[in-house]
Amino acid sequence: MNMNIQSLQKNVSNIRNICILAHVDHGKTTLADSLIASNGIISHRQAGKLRYMDSREDEQVRGITMKSSAIALHLSSNGDEYLVNLVDSPGHVDFSSEVSTAVRLCDGALVVVDAVEGVCAQTQVVIQQAWQEGIKPCLVINKIDKLIAELKMTPTEAYYYLQQILQQVNAVSGSLFSSEVMEAAANQESSAARENSEIGEK
Repeated sequence: MNMNIQSLQKNVSNIRNICILAHVDHGKTTLADSLIASNGIISHRQAGKLRYMDSREDEQVRGITMKSSAIALHLSSNGDEYLVNLVDSPGHVDFSSEVSTAVRLCDGALVVVDAVEGVCAQTQVVIQQAWQEGIKPCLVINKIDKLIAELKMTPTEAYYYLQQILQQVNAVSGSLFSSEVMEAAANQESSAARENSEIGEK
């Protein structure tokens, strides 16, 4: 595995920087553990319990991510091999500067949403940060089992509930797109008015 990663480091076209973004306690670090386990670095039984990316003692004690941390993972897809630099970022609003830095460094983002809690305040913030940096987010709906185990939903109820989460995420993205279009139109009108003013003065 180490030899594969070392050889992939020389092939820049097959290197991807991916960050994990979410509201606090929506399962970013657990998802990171599962991805790390897929590379055989930790066992699948430890995934979600070890919190491998939370290397600081205070993070382990408090049970939250406070500093962004990264790890290189090997990925095979359709016969091609990739080196994925996975960045786990904090979800708590107090550490939002860490999220901003992580987003600027990455090519894409995994946006994790808790199936029970849905889109929360920090979820909207991280989607906006990803949008502003022009990186493509991939939605990951986490803790789906809780819909059955805790909320006692039927499969049909769970389906419509998950559909609402998708609509919430699309609404956030749609509002960002609308704001961008309106801003571009306003800038265009301003430029046109300035040109007309200059022509009139001549």
